[in-house]
Amino acid sequence: MFTRPQKIFLLKLLSLISVIRGYAVVLMILAQLLTAAFILVPDHDLKTVVFSGDLWLLIFSSSLAIAAGYIINNFYDQEKDLINRPRRSKLDQMLRQQTKLSGYFILNFLAVLSASAVSFKVALFFSGFIFLMWYYSHRLKKILFLGNITSAILSVMPLFVLVVYYDSISPIIAVHASFLLLLLASRELLKDLENLTGDLVQGYHTIPVVYGIKRTKILGIMLIGLTYIPSIILINNPTIAGMRYYFYATMLILPVGALLLWRAQDRKDYLILHAILRLGIIIGVGCIVLLNPARLIQGWF
Repeated sequence: MFTRPQKIFLLKLLSLISVIRGYAVVLMILAQLLTAAFILVPDHDLKTVVFSGDLWLLIFSSSLAIAAGYIINNFYDQEKDLINRPRRSKLDQMLRQQTKLSGYFILNFLAVLSASAVSFKVALFFSGFIFLMWYYSHRLKKILFLGNITSAILSVMPLFVLVVYYDSISPIIAVHASFLLLLLASRELLKDLENLTGDLVQGYHTIPVVYGIKRTKILGIMLIGLTYIPSIILINNPTIAGMRYYFYATMLILPVGALLLWRAQDRKDYLILHAILRLGIIIGVGCIVLLNPARLIQGWF
């Protein structure tokens, strides 16, 4: 049995993991590793890529900055979360607001410090990334359309810094990015539908608040339809190899998701759809290895 101090410590640890969205940080670490190894520099030895000091500094900086971003977002959204997510909000409140702010500044300082060890340009990138996350949480997320667009862009910026670092910009990478951005934009609409009550009370000008649920659903279905464009382009690209089966699967499943979205009636339905979309993104990250499965073994030698 745990003593009372041990229980309090465990609850605060769970609260910290909840506030920084620990699963999202871990997923980004995996996404950055696989993106670097299988998309950006596929011709380099896997061992050379994975054990690159600069890559791990970039990943470390990204993880710290993302965690700090979730903290400041949680800080500003405390009242809204009490309405939309009362149970999780109670867990998050195990950490005092002052503690969250202190952690936010410490994490951001360490993120920029580790980024500066790579290059001054990278440090500037993370400084801008951190500022944009703060401004999004403080102001932009309440602005119609701009909040959704900014959130989707912020979600892919840790991957973009790798593109800049490896100087590996190509049309096919841009198509990959457009597919991901469309999925993330769809996710943002689902989040707006989930959080409609809290957004109304707190005066957020989100798409469902301004245009209504029906028009938001139509926009979401349009975004789902647009994912077919990059999917078809990627399927017909020979460099995609086995990952094309992931895009075949998404093209079959997304229409079902669109139908479920149209028929969704309450927050529970949107939460289920959000979970399905999140699972699809997680599977997509794992499927990056299908670009060259043999590399997992041969790349070490």
